[in-house]
Amino acid sequence: MPIPYKDQVLPREKVFRDPIHTYIHVQSRVIWDLINSSEFQRLRRIKQLGTASFTFHGAEHSRFSHSLGVYEIARQICDIFQKNYSVEQFGEDGWNDEERLVTLCAALLHDVGHGPYSHTFEHIFHTDHEALTVQIITSPKTEIYQILNRVAAGFPEKVASVIQKTYPNPQVVQIISSQIDADRMDYLLRDAYYTGTEYGTFDLTRILRDIRPHKKGIIFSISGMHAIEDYIISRYQMYMQIYFHPTSRGMEVVLEHLLNRASELYKNNQTIFSREVGLLLPFLAENFHLEDYLELDDGVLTTCFHYWRNHPDQILSDLAKRFLNRKPFKSIKFQADKQQAQIPMMQNYVEKAGFFAKYYTAIHSSFDLPYDLYRPDVRKPRTQIELQQLDGSLVELSTISPLVAALAGQGQGDDRFYFPKEMVDQSLQDNYDLFYETYNQFKRHIHNGALVE
Repeated sequence: MPIPYKDQVLPREKVFRDPIHTYIHVQSRVIWDLINSSEFQRLRRIKQLGTASFTFHGAEHSRFSHSLGVYEIARQICDIFQKNYSVEQFGEDGWNDEERLVTLCAALLHDVGHGPYSHTFEHIFHTDHEALTVQIITSPKTEIYQILNRVAAGFPEKVASVIQKTYPNPQVVQIISSQIDADRMDYLLRDAYYTGTEYGTFDLTRILRDIRPHKKGIIFSISGMHAIEDYIISRYQMYMQIYFHPTSRGMEVVLEHLLNRASELYKNNQTIFSREVGLLLPFLAENFHLEDYLELDDGVLTTCFHYWRNHPDQILSDLAKRFLNRKPFKSIKFQADKQQAQIPMMQNYVEKAGFFAKYYTAIHSSFDLPYDLYRPDVRKPRTQIELQQLDGSLVELSTISPLVAALAGQGQGDDRFYFPKEMVDQSLQDNYDLFYETYNQFKRHIHNGALVE
């Protein structure tokens, strides 16, 4: 009798050599086929950290490697749960290993909907990588759907529901998406490694030793509290030092304005771009389909930018050159509640200097909540981290950890005003004599003489 597709294993285990997990192990035929699908292979061509590689030159790793890493952590969790906390031993607080395949598929595919320079692209062209992930998984036109549908009718929708957080088993959902999940644990370690920093490092081995299933989802032994504290602090530091780095955001602003300018030019004259931007045209026209989206990767956008360097539109050409040649906008922090009124004045100085403020200034806000309690009244409530005490009772992390309590519920980040570097760098001014007055007025009004960061 043939073995059902969902239960098929490879004749020999496949492994991916990985700098974070040493080896990523694949035994399942389903997982192997998903990895080899065209939609998943596309992730090789999309950087995990977007414009951060302009600041941290080693950060060239892809969504592909991160997705494999999330799969590997989820696989290890499933192994631990089945070995030590099976449903046969622990009843409703135990792990049912029949959930393994849907868990691993969701872990592997959780980012398959990301596009090139994903968050900036999403903002300009109004896409949603989570919605597109679900669409890729559930569209009969994709290889991924066809693979998942071989498992069982309705299985693609099951995998999608894990990503949508509507799957009925909270253990499965929280392995993929919670305040300490396989996704976050991999990207912190991976991003720290490739940026050459230590901020994101934490003791993954200890956390996996203390993780356990519960009828409410995922909990941790109280003996692992300090490893979890370390994870929370590491996540906070990665956001402050890496993800919110002013220079990376300065490149992000250039990219956003570049795509905005292209979009505006196309709306005013649909013949302005020829075949060199063919794959981007459905997005400029605001009429794209899933097949169009799956054609995009970082290379497609970069090719467009190369063509645009020599475009007759001076703004488009200049912004393309700035992006390709790493010429980020400079910035200064400001307090939105106290100094917002100064921004139009600063933009006016930029206009006087000969720059179109719409495309050469920006307010960029980056904030993150390192940890939060469960708040059912907010739009996206978070699943709080709970620790199991020696008597079996559960306690929420921040109630016994002063370190986590200090960060809980408090957004961290800043607001920045971005502008051309020429405004504060005399060496970049083509005609300093004509620029002198505007240049000095601008500098005087930056935080009343504070240094530009």
